[in-house]
Amino acid sequence: MMLRSLLYVPGSSPRFLEKAHQRGADAIIIDLEDAVALNEKDAARAALAGAVPMVGQSGARVIVRINTHDETTMLADATAAHEAGALALYIPKVSSPEILHTLDRHLQPLETATGRPPIRFAPLIEDPHGLLNAAAIAAGPRVFALSAGGEDLATSMGAQPTPEVLRLPKLMIHYAAKAAGILSFGLLRSTADYADTVALAAAIREAKDFGFDGATCIHPSVVPLLNDGFSPSAEELDAARRLIAAADDAAQAGIGAFTFEGKFVDLPIVTRARALIARASG
Repeated sequence: MMLRSLLYVPGSSPRFLEKAHQRGADAIIIDLEDAVALNEKDAARAALAGAVPMVGQSGARVIVRINTHDETTMLADATAAHEAGALALYIPKVSSPEILHTLDRHLQPLETATGRPPIRFAPLIEDPHGLLNAAAIAAGPRVFALSAGGEDLATSMGAQPTPEVLRLPKLMIHYAAKAAGILSFGLLRSTADYADTVALAAAIREAKDFGFDGATCIHPSVVPLLNDGFSPSAEELDAARRLIAAADDAAQAGIGAFTFEGKFVDLPIVTRARALIARASG
């Protein structure tokens, strides 16, 4: 699954929901949590039945960020997302796998009754407990991706959300995702100013180099930058294809390591090239 760009849209804003399918994002996250005022949460949940198919009409995957401040609200949000046909839940403030097991137990009978595929989970880690439990969270039920909530993570530590403060925690969560073989979303630098396209492009290149798969954004102008930045370039794909062809020829000749275009090549480099091609195809 290639998810380079995940655009947040407030679940209580018909104006933004109606246009979300036009933005070109790989996924739309309908937000029932921070972007929705307390007195509008019930209405936003009820609106999912129409909002999910509307934002996904152009092919974007649809994810719902639920509330987790109390279990009753959390399960009601999850039920509504299931009934509306969302692909996945973005689950904030996950400190341990237990919340995932609670949601899994709740959803199983609903899915059995309706015959729909299991809804997937993307935990959002936002405090030191979650950070230290990242590997266990990544191995939890239905998990297909991990992400860090930088602002909340910094707040929970009594820290400022500077790049220096957040870099190590974000990398720890990223490494937990990669160890579990799941997707990792995020950027290592602050991108509060979405109008600074030069800084954003640099942050995206850096995240791609570290192996992040994509990132979330709150403004549609960022979507093209994410799609472009997290996609293999034509030059990268061409070089990967040439390298794989040379590796296949070397294997036919019984050669392991070899020189390709002036560079030493062994199995990890060939594996990386094959993964690049597979990612572009998927």
